[in-house]
Amino acid sequence: MIDLLVVGPHPDDAELGLGGTLARAHAAGLGTAVVDLSRGEAATKGSPELRAEEAQAAAQLLGLDERRNLGWPDSRIVDGEQRRLELAAALRELRPRVVAAPHPNDRHPDHVAAAIIVPAAVHLAGLAAAPLAGEPWKAERLYAYMGNGPFDATVVVDVSDTIEVWEAAVRCYRSQFTGDPASETVTPDIFRRRRGRAAYWGSFIGTDYGEPLWTPHPLPAWPL
Repeated sequence: MIDLLVVGPHPDDAELGLGGTLARAHAAGLGTAVVDLSRGEAATKGSPELRAEEAQAAAQLLGLDERRNLGWPDSRIVDGEQRRLELAAALRELRPRVVAAPHPNDRHPDHVAAAIIVPAAVHLAGLAAAPLAGEPWKAERLYAYMGNGPFDATVVVDVSDTIEVWEAAVRCYRSQFTGDPASETVTPDIFRRRRGRAAYWGSFIGTDYGEPLWTPHPLPAWPL
């Protein structure tokens, strides 16, 4: 069983949003996994093959127990029954206790679509009557993590001890975060910006760095 599963629309989203939390969970002896929905083939920089190599390198740094890619079309992820069932099937196989999905407040349509698909897939995976193979599996908790847009966090995870692992994992994506910027987020300046954001959220819980999470209703905080 996986304790923490992070769903990323593209390779590098899970690392950018919750790399410190994944590293902290691994250090605590918890099982961790990432499901990437697309191969990032529509990106301005890099190639799907290179992104796959970078994702594997980041997975090794984070100590992931599992990483898989569903191969959905980059920049054309749309909510629908088939997409929900495909992700629900993966959830039944991985059996995660906690799932983290992108927050819907985001400029990228793939992130917005994933924010709808993931909760629906979590629900489907737990239904005995769903048209899926395997035993039903219901995750205990569902969180949303921060991508390109802000939200009011309901949980902040202290990642002060794993912020360097976070940066090392993101730096595995050299195709995206070296050279000329391709966008406001695909830029070598991402490390300064995201460290500043983590410092901001850490200040609310009295730590150096924190990663924010959101839930629609109150849940117990860490440990996951």
